[in-house]
Amino acid sequence: MALTRPVLTRREVGLGGMAAAALTGAAAADRPYGPSFQGRSTVYAPRAMAATSQPLATAIALDLLRQGGSAVDAAIGANAALGLMEPVGSGVGGDLFALIWDPQEARLHGLNASGPAPRDRSLADLTGHLGGASQIPPVGTACVTVPGAVDGWLKAHARFGKLALSDVLAPAIHYAREGFPVSPIIAGDWALNLRLLGEVRGLIEEYDNTLATWSIDGRAPRAGERFANPDLADTYAAIAEGGREAFYEGAIAERLAAYMTRIGGPLTAADMAQYQAQWVEPISVPYRNLEVCQIPPNSQGLTVLQMLRILDGYDLASMGEADRIHVMVEAKKLAFGDRARHIADPAFHDAPLEMLLSPEYAARQRARIAMDAAGPATPEPLRDGDTIYLSVADADGMMVSWIQSNYRGMGSGLTPDGLGFMLQNRGAQFSLDPAHANVYAPGKRPFHTIIPGFALKDGAPWLSFGVMGGSMQPQGHVQVVSNLIDREMSLQAAGDAPRWRHDGGHDADGSVSPSSELLVETGIAPDLRAALSDRGHVVRVEAANYGGYQAVARTPSGWAGASEKRKDGMASGF
Repeated sequence: MALTRPVLTRREVGLGGMAAAALTGAAAADRPYGPSFQGRSTVYAPRAMAATSQPLATAIALDLLRQGGSAVDAAIGANAALGLMEPVGSGVGGDLFALIWDPQEARLHGLNASGPAPRDRSLADLTGHLGGASQIPPVGTACVTVPGAVDGWLKAHARFGKLALSDVLAPAIHYAREGFPVSPIIAGDWALNLRLLGEVRGLIEEYDNTLATWSIDGRAPRAGERFANPDLADTYAAIAEGGREAFYEGAIAERLAAYMTRIGGPLTAADMAQYQAQWVEPISVPYRNLEVCQIPPNSQGLTVLQMLRILDGYDLASMGEADRIHVMVEAKKLAFGDRARHIADPAFHDAPLEMLLSPEYAARQRARIAMDAAGPATPEPLRDGDTIYLSVADADGMMVSWIQSNYRGMGSGLTPDGLGFMLQNRGAQFSLDPAHANVYAPGKRPFHTIIPGFALKDGAPWLSFGVMGGSMQPQGHVQVVSNLIDREMSLQAAGDAPRWRHDGGHDADGSVSPSSELLVETGIAPDLRAALSDRGHVVRVEAANYGGYQAVARTPSGWAGASEKRKDGMASGF
């Protein structure tokens, strides 16, 4: 029987607002200053700043900074807390990417901690296991890849950490043992994830552990209800004491491998032991007075840079709203076409990055855009992804852009015996088409949606930012950058402004959607929607996943921080 792909999506109600006549709708508040769509104030602090998607995680990051920890220590501590507190978007069963500004070397470092497919399962074995299905489902053993996040923690800590790892992980261990009150939006997502996983539990080889670990009496924890995960506390304590060996070669790896053997999964102890996260050189392009930086493939950061290359040829600051959104959507379509063709593990596919990021190629792409008509849907359709993004800056000037995810929802639905974390379903991003750059192969890393962002301004480190949320991420990055530079918005307003997303075309896993829709939040005014419809865009107002934003920026007096109004988080500093 062929396995089908269940829809594991995250639906958020986007709160719109009013910024001149073009942006209207449900205002976040009647603010005395600034645009009414802005949900909260930009936060300023002189020494240090942290912005995460959960307030307790932000507090943990700041506590570690006050103890003398580096921005990397704070990021790891917050990430560990979010694996407990926001399991719908993160966990040590998943992967991470980071961009780290090192003030000592005055350079930006990239970290790729994404794990590969199991080495003992061939493409033929996988397609046989799937029974002729055209795609890999996002639940069960078929979509599991090696979890890379922990090795990413340890490599970043070895290079940039100041505190002992036991001190860094102590707050998350405490909350995992003693419990914490669940925040409202995460509670809603948690309930949605357990409901959807329950609907497809027949495709999950073992589901009882997930229900026992992540529910209270068979249901998701409610907002404000205390939740604890003692198994995860034990896992974190083992990592704090034993480091890499404990997770990838010791008791945790052995227990994970034994679980996989018990349920017939392909991941082995050898897969775990052989894994290594990699330091990589960031890629970048100029945009106005910025140098915008991203992680190279297998991350989709290339797509952000291609969109900005195209848009750099337009005067977006003086354009009307319909023109501005139109050219951004058309740039997205063109860049996502390359995304579907070229982004894959560079060890298996040599993408022509220099050509794809060149001004000459951007000019050719720009020439394909007609100002009065929408182009065809050449890119891939949006796949919702659940992710955490955080940013931290310390008193020494280190800035960390950090993103971590289990991919879709809470992950594969598989929670190994006694470990307290769910394995990621990132392998669902592989294509099964042998001719595709992102085709499944043993030991290959899949195409990745998660992207940390960074920008230098006039040659100096300025902005650490991210917009989580599957294929919305490149679209969100570009909208935020344009809001900051072309529209001169504040750090908070740039994320709170009403968003759009385009959906339709070819996907990185080889699937194709014939639709081409421009989904918008309610803050995109009716007359603006009509103007876009007149150009051929299929515009639809939808309460959908428009991403989640955090950012930290350097200011003359210290730091500015912003946190997404569409999530539970906050920015804070000292």
